[in-house]
Amino acid sequence: MKKVLIILAGLFALFLVFVVVVGLGAAGSYNHLVALSQNVDSQWAQVQTVYQRRADLIPNLVSTVSGEANFEKSTLTEITQARASVGQVKINANSAPNDPATLAAFDQAQGQLSSALSRLMVVVERYPTLTATEGFRELQAELEGTENRISVQRQDFNTAVQGYNTAIKSFPAVFYAGLFNFHEKPYFAAAPGAETAPKVQFNFGAAPATNP
Repeated sequence: MKKVLIILAGLFALFLVFVVVVGLGAAGSYNHLVALSQNVDSQWAQVQTVYQRRADLIPNLVSTVSGEANFEKSTLTEITQARASVGQVKINANSAPNDPATLAAFDQAQGQLSSALSRLMVVVERYPTLTATEGFRELQAELEGTENRISVQRQDFNTAVQGYNTAIKSFPAVFYAGLFNFHEKPYFAAAPGAETAPKVQFNFGAAPATNP
């Protein structure tokens, strides 16, 4: 009888050790998911910052360009409306988006603004007196730098999301991630040509092309 009690006590001790080890492992895994989720939130904040920077540059650009006589008003209207549509997409500014449809709507609105901005720059090339001004040159440089930062921050965001999504699908987190509200997060979708920032640079001083 005494031997049986000793064996049972040993088994119970082993069980307690197992529970402690599993508990510590689960706690470490949970903390890792928290850190990864916060990293995604941080990267999303950076994405919003660079997009807001571009939005803040648009009014100055429109003001500068509209000062040129006979400039195409429809082009200015298009970019103004595209900028306004970006602000209509509501996303919680304090956390990374968790809804693919919401992120897609945000990305679509930003894409429309990028397209309108690109078309504006094409039209601007027809006005050499405008593109030669110092104010416009400075705006062009700021926009070019902002577009490059947008590309980098989008990539960094997707990398953070990839790390987080991989973690919640890995052992042992896959068994409990959903219970603690760790769900898969959406990526920025790569559109054709998205690997390069929109062109906002000009060949100042170049002779206009002549028709043969």
